[in-house]
Amino acid sequence: MCGILGIMGNQPVSQELFDGLTVLQHRGQDSAGIMTYEDHFHLKKGNGLVRDVFHTKNMLRLKGNMGIGHVRYPTAGSADAAEAQPFYVNSPFGISLIHNGNLTNYEELKQEVLKKDLRHLNTKSDSELLLNIVAQSLRNTLRAHKSDVMTTEILFESMKVVFDRLKGSYSVIMMIAGYGLVAFRDPYGIRPLVFGKREHTLMPEFVVASESVAIDALGYDFIGDLQPGEVLYIDMQRNVHKKQVATKHWAPCIFEFVYLARPDSIIDNISVYKSRLRMGIKLAKKIKKAKIKIDTVVPIPDSARSSALPLAQELGVKYREGLVKNRYIGRTFIMPGQEIRKKSIHYKLNPIKLELRNRNVLLVDDSIVRGNTSKKIIQMVRDAGAKKVYFASCAPPLVSPCVYGVDMPSKKEFVANGLSTEEIAKEIGADMLFYQDIDDLIDSAQEGNPKVTKFCYACMSGKYPTKEVTKALLDKAEATRGDVHKMDTLMGNTEDETKDDQLSLV
Repeated sequence: MCGILGIMGNQPVSQELFDGLTVLQHRGQDSAGIMTYEDHFHLKKGNGLVRDVFHTKNMLRLKGNMGIGHVRYPTAGSADAAEAQPFYVNSPFGISLIHNGNLTNYEELKQEVLKKDLRHLNTKSDSELLLNIVAQSLRNTLRAHKSDVMTTEILFESMKVVFDRLKGSYSVIMMIAGYGLVAFRDPYGIRPLVFGKREHTLMPEFVVASESVAIDALGYDFIGDLQPGEVLYIDMQRNVHKKQVATKHWAPCIFEFVYLARPDSIIDNISVYKSRLRMGIKLAKKIKKAKIKIDTVVPIPDSARSSALPLAQELGVKYREGLVKNRYIGRTFIMPGQEIRKKSIHYKLNPIKLELRNRNVLLVDDSIVRGNTSKKIIQMVRDAGAKKVYFASCAPPLVSPCVYGVDMPSKKEFVANGLSTEEIAKEIGADMLFYQDIDDLIDSAQEGNPKVTKFCYACMSGKYPTKEVTKALLDKAEATRGDVHKMDTLMGNTEDETKDDQLSLV
């Protein structure tokens, strides 16, 4: 999971790209990059937060009215700045690209690109590989048409070939020098991609982003989502061309609604905030059946707040902020090592003892993965004087690794692996544990847009929407989960996260 942003404006776009990436910072804090176009490409990228990578001298050099930007999660392998995005190639025309997702047929494609297409790769990034596939396809199509000019028809024809070759998840924005901005989304729509428009006295201006919150913050009008399998092309004259080049198979990531996206975003015409409210109500109805005495509902900040409030209201119990987060500690989810994450939890949360002492407390979190952090938080609440500590997860048990851009641990590391709910409760130290039912979770999102007929919830079920994810591929991934260098080779990941169970927005 990364954050991507593209803008075509009537004035220099570097500042808007900077501001938009800052809004999308929750999608990645490992590295950031901006590339603009004015006669030629201008690039600045590096490791760190947006505010740390770009300085005044960098911004002044990023000239042009068209540009793209990227924020990245830690890689499964190296955090080398060379693997930060955007990437670019000089031919044909000059193409720069940013990518959110993960190609599941990386190794196969890599061999094709090196041996058949005779192209060179500088990194192990699947995003660089994707860029070379796009460039090769466009070059082949131009040759087939005996043309040195890219028409809309040539672009869409070449993109059809690209879609035929790629497997996995990909939301992509790219610039083609002298031609315009192109965006596309995989046929399953696993990762989000939205676009907006702003009227101008000269020509309309356009933005494409991972989440609608960036469109709102930059003052554009939200138009909608790119459809799965759709290509969007905005030419230099601001003409908008769209084409469905691959068959649509709905399967957006359900975890975007549980945790990954900001609550103020709209994804596939579904309000993330409203879906989380519904998750809380449905989970409360399940908890009611246990007939236990709860004095206080406390969210584990921040992503669980949207669900915890309606949950408390449905139970008729007081909602209290019993845990305070230090906002100067980074997002635990994206820290590069397990030991760093474990240490950071101690400094990240502090209990308000007055709200916990002598009470039966229900803690609400978005999910549980390894269980390490949940266990620490539960003990923290007990040490603050709570009589009983119950725990509720807005997501069902996580049991399978994600191969679509969220690097969860190996199957054996999930606390839910092979354990019953009662056994997990004992493992994390809770008096009782409640998991959201998968049907209730899907209904919570689907109610916002019944046209989205399916979601990807492979991490909760082991059922993967794309056909290439076979047992052999999963076994190979499982065997290499503990070896970051092998994972980097196998999957070509540059955007994956190693997810602990404390998932809270910065």
